[in-house]
Amino acid sequence: MPKGNAVDTALNTQQAVEQFLYRQAEILDERRWGEWLDCFTPDGFYWMPAAAEQEIAENQPNIFYEDHYLMDMRIRRVEHPYAHSQMAGHRTSHVVSNVMIESEDEANGIVVARSRFHMVEYRLEEQRYFGGKYTHTLKLTDDGYKIQLQRVDINNVEGPFDYVMQVWL
Repeated sequence: MPKGNAVDTALNTQQAVEQFLYRQAEILDERRWGEWLDCFTPDGFYWMPAAAEQEIAENQPNIFYEDHYLMDMRIRRVEHPYAHSQMAGHRTSHVVSNVMIESEDEANGIVVARSRFHMVEYRLEEQRYFGGKYTHTLKLTDDGYKIQLQRVDINNVEGPFDYVMQVWL
């Protein structure tokens, strides 16, 4: 199947994937970091490449390329009482849409889904907007879907940022 085409899938798979992605967005907006980390498989990765054409993360510059351990470390740093960068706090609002199943391996419980997102961050009396595309590789477990890989391609990846992103898109 050509890259980027959606596949026919069972309606319940489509709905389950959509609900999982919507729930993940809500968890992020509510800063429930432990729950968010639980959305990943133990060997899961969060990846935001530095260029849209990037095919692999290893041995290349990335904005984020974090395994479970690094995501947990970021959570502890962001939540630490002496995290001065977080003293002003921040709020986010994620909108996820256009969820399409790119591939489904029913035998192994693996689904690859594409979606679009918009995220607004309010921090330091300023709003920043991010938009782009998610590509999720999801594994069906006894507890529902878990993320093996979340790739985040932001539209303005080459643009300047006033300050570093503290949290995940």
